[in-house]
Amino acid sequence: MGRLSGRVAVVTGAAVGMGAAHARLLAEEGASVAVCDLNAAEGEALAETIGGAFFRLDVASEVGWKSTLDAVAARLGRVTILVNNAGTSRIASVEDETEQEWNRVMAVNATGPFLGIKTVAPQMKAAGGGVIVNISSTAGINGAKSMVSYTASKWAIRGLTKAAALDLAPYGIRVVSLHPALVRTQMSSRLDIAAATAGYPIPRPGEPDEIARMLRFIVLDATFSTGCEFIADGGSLLL
Repeated sequence: MGRLSGRVAVVTGAAVGMGAAHARLLAEEGASVAVCDLNAAEGEALAETIGGAFFRLDVASEVGWKSTLDAVAARLGRVTILVNNAGTSRIASVEDETEQEWNRVMAVNATGPFLGIKTVAPQMKAAGGGVIVNISSTAGINGAKSMVSYTASKWAIRGLTKAAALDLAPYGIRVVSLHPALVRTQMSSRLDIAAATAGYPIPRPGEPDEIARMLRFIVLDATFSTGCEFIADGGSLLL
């Protein structure tokens, strides 16, 4: 029996990359995991592998969140763990970014977590508490050159985390943000990730399983922490 036996977890953007690592680890700890993504093929395959259930979810849709969480509750039980992992990135400077692309990135990266928290809160209240982990980035702490919409969205997650933590603490719900530096995923595959991380004090990219292990600590052991940032950055913020 894992330490999360009997708990229900929702992970967004869970079909591949860090989201898949989070989903696998939570399942290994005994949670019933709702694998939520737009990528049905890989999401369904992962859900079958870990003994979870796949739910197609557009995180930028409030209607989508409501119907998905109702379906999760009906099939698996009340949600007490939410990992807002779904995200997108965009390379564009402040002068080159377009309003359309700005809105797209903000919809996924900032509005999505807001809608997730808003929609899951009643289930967590009814269950007597829970934990919400918002996946941000080191860009949400020190910024990133030529990534204006991405950086802004990750700072928004940081502020959302603090506001939600204050609002939900009376109900036994913790809300924290997790800030990785570059991690080896499909999203980072278009970069020369080895070169980009060579100057880190730990001179390599992070691996999805390393971030997932920090998530496990947050969910299971960081029980006196809310509204704060957890950092997994290879020391990059020291530079």
